Amino acid sequence: MVAPVTFPKTERAEICARDTTLETLLTTPEGRRILTCIQCGTCAGTCPYGEHMDYPPRRLINLLRRGRIEEAFRSDSLLRCVACYACMAKCPRGIRLSDVLLPLVKEQTLARRPEIPAELQRALQNTLRYGNPMGESSRKRANWVTSAGTPVPILAERQKPVDVLWFVECYTSYYPRGIDGSRATARLFHALGIDFAILGNEEKCAGDCGQLTWESGLFETLTDYNLEIFRKYKFNRIVTGDPHAHNAFHVRYPMYGFHYPVLHTHQLLAEHLDALKPKLVRPLRRMVTYHDSCCLGRRAGCFDEPRRLLQAIPGVKLVEMVHHRINSICCGGGGGGMWLDTWFKSKGMERLSERRVREAMATGADVLAVSCPYEIFRFEDALKTLGYDHKMVVRDVSELLAEALGD
Repeated sequence: MVAPVTFPKTERAEICARDTTLETLLTTPEGRRILTCIQCGTCAGTCPYGEHMDYPPRRLINLLRRGRIEEAFRSDSLLRCVACYACMAKCPRGIRLSDVLLPLVKEQTLARRPEIPAELQRALQNTLRYGNPMGESSRKRANWVTSAGTPVPILAERQKPVDVLWFVECYTSYYPRGIDGSRATARLFHALGIDFAILGNEEKCAGDCGQLTWESGLFETLTDYNLEIFRKYKFNRIVTGDPHAHNAFHVRYPMYGFHYPVLHTHQLLAEHLDALKPKLVRPLRRMVTYHDSCCLGRRAGCFDEPRRLLQAIPGVKLVEMVHHRINSICCGGGGGGMWLDTWFKSKGMERLSERRVREAMATGADVLAVSCPYEIFRFEDALKTLGYDHKMVVRDVSELLAEALGD
């Protein structure tokens, strides 16, 4: 397993406490590390859209050294960055490119642009107004629990401490295919006797894509709100099935005083695998290939747990794609990519979800397993546009586990 990359606590606090401009950044230890770049070009070479970027990280650092960073601010180059962490994971100098440099340059770029692509703008505005990028009413966020098929406690109604606060997130609260994953997770939690509850209608987006799509103000607004809600209740840890929320809680929220342990759903289930395995009595007889989420895989180092869960399902044969684990190809949804497909197409850029689906099909698998709700929509759409939807289905790992449970 690749160890997750995080800031030392003192360094996180130093960066957070300062005005987050590029000039100030360079006075911090992490900022000074940026200037140690050896200009090897690994970042540009590993970027899935590197050939479409005028200013990959290597060139940004070169401009920064020469006092010409304003050139990058006037370009739309970093709209192509999908925050996949490939450049950061493979940088030989260990520079936090995706954590530090790229978000700051994106923020300065946005401040100088007269407009951004309409779909992205709409998603960000919806998130600010409604707490979710789809623009759905916050009063409907917990409606899905009535169809869960098993009790899903809500903290405000339960009014007593729980072990696990399950942070459901947006797509898994509103969209039917996302709700499928939430129902499966609820079944698994009950089968294992996990003491959990959700925030229900009090929950809002964790804000990771607000941070990684240049809107640091939006991220801070959501962070302040969520931290205030967390203070209302007593729980031991947070679990979420959304790697982007996991990323926000694991990497960003500690800068604002957040101190809870955070697990992805599949990490929690893997902890209970000895108890879960005897309950998986229904053979699925499927050939499965697993896609490593960028946030959960490269960023958090979680590669083994989802595979262990899949291998525990009777009848499942796990096969790997050419690019997997740290070399996995991004689905294209991070860093605002969920809402930039139309813009990418206008620039003649291949959809990364289609590139990834072609790799999945080449394995001979009939199931593409994922750990992120973004990937369900992106890959199902890609299967349709490529004409493979009758040959392969997309399933969250939790969906497959719940399907294998006995009655």
